[in-house]
Amino acid sequence: MTALTARTLGATPLGAARRIRFDSIPPTVWVSFAFLALIVSWAVVPGLFTGLQPDVGVTSEKLQAPSAAHLFGTDHLGRDLFTRVVYGTQSSVLSALVAVAIGLVVGSLVGLVAGFFTRFVDSVLSRLIDVLLAIPSFLLAVIVVSSLGFQTVNAAIATGISAVAVFARVMRAEVIATRELVFVEASQVLGGTRWQSLVGHILPNASRSVLTLAVLQFGLSILVIAGLSFLGYGDPPPASDWGLLISEGKDYTTASWLVFWPALVIITTVLALNRVSRWVRGSN
Repeated sequence: MTALTARTLGATPLGAARRIRFDSIPPTVWVSFAFLALIVSWAVVPGLFTGLQPDVGVTSEKLQAPSAAHLFGTDHLGRDLFTRVVYGTQSSVLSALVAVAIGLVVGSLVGLVAGFFTRFVDSVLSRLIDVLLAIPSFLLAVIVVSSLGFQTVNAAIATGISAVAVFARVMRAEVIATRELVFVEASQVLGGTRWQSLVGHILPNASRSVLTLAVLQFGLSILVIAGLSFLGYGDPPPASDWGLLISEGKDYTTASWLVFWPALVIITTVLALNRVSRWVRGSN
């Protein structure tokens, strides 16, 4: 079925989506993209931004306030906090990516099957989704990571499992709405199989909302993984996960920068992801 026929029948194929004009992108979105690019650079090539090592400190320079020599100050062992934040970006961001990938792939598959196959299959999978949604995501993540062991990679897996139900619910709703469209029914009338309708029409159109959700879930995963690390469910010291940095810094009330800077990086990253997610949703 051609794109022209699909448009004639009232559909909006994925390839015919409205093109993005760069001059129409709001300034706040550009700022968000720039900050996220910086975060990605920290995760990929941290050595370009600091020449110090995250686990090596000078005891005589402990608990120094932010200065030109130490942009974010130093911790109780004289380690440069900026260096620790930069190097901690890799595990924090990659863990969130793993969590989103698990939730996206597994959740989308469950939602796709539940929405496309009716009656018994949909009923069973929908009840499973309801059970997962009834459990608070952070509590479910704590339960899973307690079973797997206290490591950041396990925290990422736990966060991804807790996100499966959210992706499944959105994908199921999108599939149900898409399969009733005229162009899907027309493709089957013209001789297309159910598999062709699923892969060629339903999945591309239903995936847009799920991909937008993935950006939003990425920010939430960063928060959840940071929370797990803060509680001690991530890698132990001398790791420099963002949540662990806040946990270590909270005991030094006279050195507020130990909590302020890692928390500011987390908050700014999540806000930037949320802004990009809202813009992507509005541009679809």
